Amino acid sequence: MPDSANERSTVAVLGVGYVGLPTAVCLASFGHSVQCSDSDKSKIDKLLSGEVPIREVGLQELLDHGISSERLSFTTSNVDVVVGADIVFLCLPTPQSSDGSANISFLENAVVEIAKYLEPNAVLVIKSTVPMGEAEAVENLIRRSDVAVVSNPEFLREGYAIYDSLHPERIVVGAREHQVAERVAQLFGLTGAPAVLTDNVTAETIKYVSNAFLAAKLSFVNQVTNFCDAVGADSEDVLKGMALDRRIGSGHMRPSPGWGGPCLQKDSLALLVLGMKSGFDFTMVRAAIEANESQMDLVVQKVRDSLMGVLDGRVVAVWGLTFKAETNDLRNSPAVEITRRLVANGAKIQAYDPAVQVDQRGLPEGIELFNDQYAACAGAEALVVLTEWEEFAAADFEKVHIELENPAIIDGRNVLNPNILRELNFSYVGLGRN
Repeated sequence: MPDSANERSTVAVLGVGYVGLPTAVCLASFGHSVQCSDSDKSKIDKLLSGEVPIREVGLQELLDHGISSERLSFTTSNVDVVVGADIVFLCLPTPQSSDGSANISFLENAVVEIAKYLEPNAVLVIKSTVPMGEAEAVENLIRRSDVAVVSNPEFLREGYAIYDSLHPERIVVGAREHQVAERVAQLFGLTGAPAVLTDNVTAETIKYVSNAFLAAKLSFVNQVTNFCDAVGADSEDVLKGMALDRRIGSGHMRPSPGWGGPCLQKDSLALLVLGMKSGFDFTMVRAAIEANESQMDLVVQKVRDSLMGVLDGRVVAVWGLTFKAETNDLRNSPAVEITRRLVANGAKIQAYDPAVQVDQRGLPEGIELFNDQYAACAGAEALVVLTEWEEFAAADFEKVHIELENPAIIDGRNVLNPNILRELNFSYVGLGRN
């Protein structure tokens, strides 16, 4: 049994999505033998051929290295990968249910499937985001006193998940026994990250409240920006002045059209539901969610104002659809939601995103997708920037001016230079920059 950062384990990873795949390739790079499974055969086929199914900086290189070193393998069989594994990671989806709670059926179905095949003294690690008490529920499902169930939540930023896996800010592990928590933490010992070893419920709580705190911070920054608009202050300088306070810090101190993605919205809503079930009303989280809805409405209103108060029948160019740059993920994207609201008000959308294919599924009706950012502007009466891709700030705005029917720009990320745009006779509207 491995007992130091220099010893190697045989690891199984169930689920090779945005959490499982970065976890797997990084564990393999640490020298562990990693076997992965996923029910999506097309995804496994891509990985077996050396093709990455998700957009992540550095993922291709680690995938290639893991496969060539024979420390990384893939299959569609959950049972095959857990046989012989010292440690089994559950990296399965826990999507939002209709009532806002986390749907844990994918995870629990997998647990039931593998329970009798787990090796004696194996450790079953829950890396998926799950409600408090789920580790105990999993213990009841497997009914194996010789198998320890551990909570090891992930704190990976999409687009930077490889960096975050190799350079984590902390490793959180919850377990009934301290030595079992240490065993899991030692898998990541080469990173040198500080470890928080605690009980399962506390580890599960750390994940939820961390995301909720970030959501609240993002909503507060947006409200500060809107307040600056109201009083005539420069939000760029206000936020800079705040960020220099060490108690506040510079992280996530930029305005946005709203926050989203696969985690923040889902986890914030789930935390509200968990609180209510325990007789606690998490009012600050509720306010953050409400402020986020208002922020998206505000951006729609800015577009409407730029078009003399009328959206019906107007052509609007949109740059950016993913929930943030450096990912191809559209889940709970504020950019997509804003375009949906524009369409609902009668606007015709011409959109471009460097990570979204023209034949991409899952986009709202009424959006025409282009593979060129300038073509998306042709004949449009306003341009709205909703994702902070670097290429948008570096665009040729003289060319944009020619393509647009009406030179109005709504910068929902404050990534453009308003002085340059105004010199080119654009009507520019940012967030707290007026």
